[in-house]
Amino acid sequence: MRRGLRGRDRKAEQGLGRRLIRHTFRIFHHLMKKGWRPTPVRVMVNAIRCSMNWRNSEYASAKDGSGSEGRNTREGKPMTSMWKAALLAGAAWSTIAGAASAQQAPAADNSVSVDEVTVTARRREENLKDVPVAVSAFSAEKLERSGGTDITVLSQTTPNITVQTARGSNSTLISYIRGVGQQDPLWGYEPGVGLYVDDVYIYRPQGAVLDIFDVERIEVLRGPQGTLYGRNTIGGAIKYVTKRLGDEASAKIKGTYGSYNQTDVLVSGQAPVGGGLSVGGSYALYKRDGYGSNLTTGAEHYNKDVEAFRLSAEYQPTEDLFFRLAYDKVVDDSNARHGHRELPALVGGYQVLDVYDTQAGLGDKNHVMTKGVSLTAQWNATDTVTLKSITASRRGHTDTVIDFDGTPLPTLDVPATYDDRSFSQELQAVYSDENVQGVFGLYYMNSQASGEFDTIAGNLGVAIANGGKVNTQSFAAFFDFSANLTDKFKVSLGARATRDAKRANVYRFFYLGATRTPYQGGTPRPILQTRTNYNAEKTFEQFTPRISASYDLNDDLTTYVSFSKGYKSGGWDMRGDAFITPQTVNGYRPEVVKTYEAGLKGYMFDRRVSFSSAAFLSKYTDQQVTTQVVVPSGIASSVDNAGASTLYGVEFEANAKLSANLSANVALGYIHAEYDTFSRFVPAGAPNPLNPSTTLATGQIVNVADLYGFQNTPEWTGNISLTWRGELAGGDLAITPMVSYRDAYQQFEQPLPQLDQKAFTLVDLTAQWTAPGGRYKLALTGKNLTNEKYRTGGYNFGVPTYNNAVIGFYGPPRTVAASIEVAF
Repeated sequence: MRRGLRGRDRKAEQGLGRRLIRHTFRIFHHLMKKGWRPTPVRVMVNAIRCSMNWRNSEYASAKDGSGSEGRNTREGKPMTSMWKAALLAGAAWSTIAGAASAQQAPAADNSVSVDEVTVTARRREENLKDVPVAVSAFSAEKLERSGGTDITVLSQTTPNITVQTARGSNSTLISYIRGVGQQDPLWGYEPGVGLYVDDVYIYRPQGAVLDIFDVERIEVLRGPQGTLYGRNTIGGAIKYVTKRLGDEASAKIKGTYGSYNQTDVLVSGQAPVGGGLSVGGSYALYKRDGYGSNLTTGAEHYNKDVEAFRLSAEYQPTEDLFFRLAYDKVVDDSNARHGHRELPALVGGYQVLDVYDTQAGLGDKNHVMTKGVSLTAQWNATDTVTLKSITASRRGHTDTVIDFDGTPLPTLDVPATYDDRSFSQELQAVYSDENVQGVFGLYYMNSQASGEFDTIAGNLGVAIANGGKVNTQSFAAFFDFSANLTDKFKVSLGARATRDAKRANVYRFFYLGATRTPYQGGTPRPILQTRTNYNAEKTFEQFTPRISASYDLNDDLTTYVSFSKGYKSGGWDMRGDAFITPQTVNGYRPEVVKTYEAGLKGYMFDRRVSFSSAAFLSKYTDQQVTTQVVVPSGIASSVDNAGASTLYGVEFEANAKLSANLSANVALGYIHAEYDTFSRFVPAGAPNPLNPSTTLATGQIVNVADLYGFQNTPEWTGNISLTWRGELAGGDLAITPMVSYRDAYQQFEQPLPQLDQKAFTLVDLTAQWTAPGGRYKLALTGKNLTNEKYRTGGYNFGVPTYNNAVIGFYGPPRTVAASIEVAF
């Protein structure tokens, strides 16, 4: 059982999720039973039920005291659970393979067979079935049917993943895959999941909650991608692939109106100029009133005011030569998001409000801008060799405020500024013949991330200026090649050598008076105390290999095993207070994940079903964890290489064509994440984690592995959707209900019952009608139809000094929107 949930009655929390999964597979079984062999499905259902029965017995044992005492160890239940899961998965896979191999049915009717999916997960086009990586792929049509407007919809549709808006933000992205990620978007901190737009690395998370428009597909690569994608893809990677222009003129306009006065406009078009040159562009405007209000200022709260556009030009003078120049810009002027007080204030009489309301007094101004330009050149030098160059430059700027206490009082107010810039160059040589396929590449990036924020602490009578910058030069060389040793057996080998040279400046100054410091436009005044002020530089080097072997059981089934290593660069704590944590000037080391994976992919039942499954075991070392604790002189921050952890789990995704009119999608993920060691530095004056009723007289390193758990990592995630298609008024009608489930999860490593989120289920429905010829399209989308209230983030400063400031941030409520699209 995960840390932080021990002692809590999880049975009630997870009952709905277990029923959802059980009924999902019963329905699937019933439908497949009509003329199809049900054996593999029954094996998988029994495997899941068996796993659930074991979990229930574990819960009962723990409750009645018959289970082992204390923390589970490698000799205890987790390892037993892992072996059970592995044996059950192996039994299911072998049965599926045997059943599929034994089928002698005639060729499948295309009207009731699933489509093949092409991905570029290994920097070259391949059939999804043939890629020995856990990959989820979502076409533009599939994303549209899900009703998602931005990439956070991936949290609903993809197993073992969290993709959501960062706490206190409207468009800053946080991502976790298989328990690995980064919640803190502060400059200098590196993400754990890489985000790519047309193979260009998005260096910073600000403005990275990408709205879904002008997209061809989105790919999610789970597990370390250190070989092909490099640094900071230790958890995985998300690839946003936009549409190519082509050589035909076209245009499209789409308007949407919905709940909370949602008003969206999307305009796009493209046209050939001649001589192989085409130009195109897209413009999107997203506006929505707030889900709540700021009762102090009267402003909208949780509103949306985003403007985005893309311009591109493609030049293809010959069949073998291609150039693409692209520019994009996003401006987010949504009001600041202050969050919701989870507890009444101790001073001022401020009570708990509706979850989307606030009484923040710091203000509502927020501005986020990101923009970039890229040039892609591709030359098919021979029939077997393609050379590719990707050059990119990006910039970003953020001005925002967060009122952490959620009251008009200046108890804990934070105005902040962020800036970033990056330049990258990647060169690739792709080789492909009948027996060998692969890529060799070189990568360079020069980047700078900087910023400053004030911590206005009214009860302490001071304002704290925290700021600095980090410059990074990254060099890498990589390769990944596959060889067909036989017609059915393939081996892949890849590796990447990375060198990150970093220079940092970090400062932390105390100013007298609880108003903005001069760094944030406040009254000029002398520094009261210099707490931190240093320059540092380090070079981090890492070798990240990957090896895999795959075997085609038949034309429709492929199984694989793999080992991969991922790496996230080291750095310095931008909040570090050298008075409280003197070791902050030394920085923190890189973290590493090594993952072992086995999978089975392919088709069943005359290609009426396509599926992907994977089981994985990850060893996480030198894990970087950010903690903030309240001490008498303020808030002490530290980034620790906490130690080591073990993660293992299974994933299953399937797409089924049940009939010519009915299709289904299923995704299921399970992960067990547990710290083996967690050696955290606790500063003097902070509560002792092992005995919270006492405080430490001196700073100490404490192993809190038995007390802490993984954040943003639900144990179970699930999704099912059905799409029915039929004819209406001569056009095509598609109706898609979707149900997604997320198990309970923690907001931080330390369990916080007032902030941690219980298990919840979201229900969505999309209906779409396309006119004959495809010129007109009407859609009606309902999201979160049961109006679930669920937290996506929070802050915990629940002490008298900060007026009991425990703040939560919530996902969207129930919304309904109608859209009309016209193509020209």
